[in-house]
Amino acid sequence: MSGPDDIICYCGKVTRGAILNAISSGARTLEDIQRMTGAGVGSRCRELNPRGVCCHADILGILDETAESGARGSDCCCRGS
Repeated sequence: MSGPDDIICYCGKVTRGAILNAISSGARTLEDIQRMTGAGVGSRCRELNPRGVCCHADILGILDETAESGARGSDCCCRGS
């Protein structure tokens, strides 16, 4: 079980709670989350994330969990890295 203090985006040090707050404030897409929290806009995922992957899948998973997602969004911040 994930908690609100769990870091989702290691590049921006954005927590699950911050993403949930953005969703509560109207975020419906990956782009909304990026704009409102700064999550998913870095390019050092392989270096900073302990799993060595981009956080976009985790962000989209949170959107799906909340059943609030519409159009989910686009490209990974780590494309080509």
